[in-house]
Amino acid sequence: MSGEQDSVAGARTKKNGASAGNGAGHRRLVIVESPTKARKIAPYLGGGYVVESSVGHIRDLPRGAADVPAQYKGEAWARLGVDVDNGFKALYVVTPDKKSKVTELKGLLKDVDELYLATDPDREGEAIAWHLLETLKPKVPVRRMVFHEVTEQAIRAAADSTRELDADLVDAQETRRILDRLYGYEVSPVLWKKVMPKLSAGRVQSVATRIVVERERERMRFTSASYWDISATMDAGEDASPRNFPARLVAVDGARLATGRDFGSDGQLKASNTEVRVLAEADARRLAEALKQRDFKVSSVEEKPYTRKPYAPFMTSTLQQEAGRKMRFTSERTMRIAQKLYENGYITYMRTDSTTLSESAISAARSQATQLYGKEYVSPSPRQYTRKVKNAQEAHEAIRPSGEVFRTPGQVAGELDTDEFRLYEMIWQRTIASQMADAKGTTMSVRIVGNATSGEECTFAASGRTITFAGFLKAYVEAVDTETGGEADDKQSRLPVLEKDQALTASDLNPDGHTTSPPARYSEPSLVSKLEELGIGRPSTYASIIKTIQDRGYVWKKGSALVPSWVAFAVIGLMERHFERLVDYDFTAGMEDELDRIAAGDEQRAQWLSKFYFGGDMGVDGSIGRLGGLKKLVEGSVEDIDAREINSIPLFSDADGHTVVVRVGRYGPYLEREVNGESQRANLPEDLPPDELSQEIAEKLFATPQEGRTLGTDPVSGHDIVAKEGRFGPYVTEVLPEIEIPEDATAAQKKALKAKAPKPRTGSLFKSMDIETITLDDALKLLSLPRVVGKDPESGDEITAQNGRYGPYLKKGTDSRSLSTEDQLFSITLEEALKIYSEPKQRGRSATAKPPLKELGEDPVSKKPMVVKDGRFGPYVTDGEYNATLRKGDDIESLTAERASELLAEKRAKGPAPKRKAPARKPASTTAKTVKAGTTKKATTAKRSSSTATKAK
Repeated sequence: MSGEQDSVAGARTKKNGASAGNGAGHRRLVIVESPTKARKIAPYLGGGYVVESSVGHIRDLPRGAADVPAQYKGEAWARLGVDVDNGFKALYVVTPDKKSKVTELKGLLKDVDELYLATDPDREGEAIAWHLLETLKPKVPVRRMVFHEVTEQAIRAAADSTRELDADLVDAQETRRILDRLYGYEVSPVLWKKVMPKLSAGRVQSVATRIVVERERERMRFTSASYWDISATMDAGEDASPRNFPARLVAVDGARLATGRDFGSDGQLKASNTEVRVLAEADARRLAEALKQRDFKVSSVEEKPYTRKPYAPFMTSTLQQEAGRKMRFTSERTMRIAQKLYENGYITYMRTDSTTLSESAISAARSQATQLYGKEYVSPSPRQYTRKVKNAQEAHEAIRPSGEVFRTPGQVAGELDTDEFRLYEMIWQRTIASQMADAKGTTMSVRIVGNATSGEECTFAASGRTITFAGFLKAYVEAVDTETGGEADDKQSRLPVLEKDQALTASDLNPDGHTTSPPARYSEPSLVSKLEELGIGRPSTYASIIKTIQDRGYVWKKGSALVPSWVAFAVIGLMERHFERLVDYDFTAGMEDELDRIAAGDEQRAQWLSKFYFGGDMGVDGSIGRLGGLKKLVEGSVEDIDAREINSIPLFSDADGHTVVVRVGRYGPYLEREVNGESQRANLPEDLPPDELSQEIAEKLFATPQEGRTLGTDPVSGHDIVAKEGRFGPYVTEVLPEIEIPEDATAAQKKALKAKAPKPRTGSLFKSMDIETITLDDALKLLSLPRVVGKDPESGDEITAQNGRYGPYLKKGTDSRSLSTEDQLFSITLEEALKIYSEPKQRGRSATAKPPLKELGEDPVSKKPMVVKDGRFGPYVTDGEYNATLRKGDDIESLTAERASELLAEKRAKGPAPKRKAPARKPASTTAKTVKAGTTKKATTAKRSSSTATKAK
């Protein structure tokens, strides 16, 4: 750790020279990351221990120029926060929101004899412990306390078996942090200059984005193929059980019929499948007719024993995948819930690459499985699951229920909310099932032949699976990805007992057409699986990576599918052409191997970073170091990047041979093509997925004039009225004559004349209106707003009807009242308006409620009905307690209850919005000011006392 290692070495000396100090009056300060964890473990440690939380990281690299201390502002490396010319020494600063916490911890240190750093048992936890050590600079012995579950036994054991701070683990984590800073701060500015401001690049986030973009490219290139077969219902006779079973035509005259897997993405048969026959619709219908009333017989029966072994216990990546498939949780939601379960003592540490279980956990699982299901359902011998983890960090235990004896879901149901209970139950079931017996059964494959009246021999296939002993499936069945054609492990399809040459009849024969489908878009679970397969990133970071690429606007969700934006296409195109190695899958995975060498102490951090940044003999051929380093790569590429080329994504040629491209512009993407030497442009809807932008849709978009659809002339002003598509929706406006500007006018004069020019009237279309069908009369009505309804006979104030940002309303002086519908803007009378004003003003939830747009059923957490409503900022889902705005890609019609509960869960996790403080009123006099000041101080003191008392509880 170069210069920083002294502190760790000092801590070791102090620790090694310290006695256990278990005498009376010996006090220890234990620091954990989370307040929840602090409250939970404090009673386990008892007297003599003060437990406090750091509330996560207390310091980091500067987030911006304002964070850089004054003494470093003139340094050339201050922007990076890393002194690249001095051993890559990092400049760490205490974040502003943690300064008071640091002061508090330093104060507590004055009254203790030892410091226990009890942060999480992984690389990041080790780094947090080191940052605490560096910042607090304790003068007492320091110990590293590590535990993997929050139970009394585990906490007491950890306190009795402390160790030194692991400098290699700290080095590994800090190298990643510095590497990510170098990567982001060098590459991101290139994106700002060449694509769009405020974009970002990241070592793992850019590769994850590329995976999603690549899948969308595959879908865009995909050409569908069609093929036919015949589905049949076979009849085995009245004595058979079951009598009827399904079968499908698989061959005609010995030639195998083509299925979806025989076609390539171009819609043609793969080169290796030239001998298969593609059955056309006409042939399928002819054969189905020719096989009616014909005799069939069984040509072969193949029966095999079936065995399915239990699934391994959960690790981080498989937990995220399964929670996503089974409960539709996002990775972030899964990890947030798992964190709460861990900190409150329900499960073991949730960031792990391991599938192994401790001996006590295996014993607990086997014992509970025996009690619940019987001895015959438990594996004859204990099962231990090992796996070769690509780029795994230090081994932990699998994710399992905590304790020496597992609590059943029923025992914890009253202590957990719905989401916590569902995740705990799944973890408990999976752990118990991992120690149970194999599932056993039989599979049967049958071939049936029949001759058509036209002479062809037709072969049908049928298959079945019967589970004779459920084994572990009694406790747990893994969810499957239905989009990829997965089939649940407990699914059975019974066939009757059949023998070779047995006669059958077909009770039903139906020609069946099929079309091949493009590869499914990634969902969060499948993206996690792909990242793990490629060895990119760490499973513990997958949730934050997926959240980041969505927050940055690179990816958005359509249902559960991850859809890349056009900006992502431009960014990945730039990276692939000019920084290919930075988004290369093998290179990124290989970098994880190199970082793990640092964790193992086989590589020096400063040396490795120097070779990566400045160039050197490191990594495989073609690595960043061997190419001259990141700095040279970026500096040498910027001038060669053609921004227009990078921001142009070719789609296809139109009917006349013009190339249609998507351009990523400063204000968003748009369509463009060149016709007769002139550029033709069209706006792109934000919620249109790239692979759905067909030639037909493009032509429709081009047909919508950029200058708007002329509706006619205003008979009063004589100005043309047009309807346009805008960034914030369709609207109507008037076309004013251009102002005359003298040729000799200066730039300032031109600007002043334009500022003084009259502004055109505009009006947003009502939700019931369509830009294609709106008439001139409708437009003139919109432009007539605000409409004067009349005058209040008592006050003389004018009442107007207006269409505002938050919907239609009445206004009288400073008093505004909402209207129920947009149509009331034109129809409400003075009498009706006065009636509204005669009633008490209603606000918030008391105001007139509009009927919900959609009802979605009960929220699994709050147990309250979820509905979709129309709000100020668009549609939102609510359960009456929390409101969550629908995201890009969320459509009201297709919104599911699962997606609605996910949006509410994310909103609920953020907590209520902080209340705005009312501005302080100016005191009327000095005396009043003195009184208020005293009162405020008193109240503040009382509030702090209350807070401390609550905390103590």
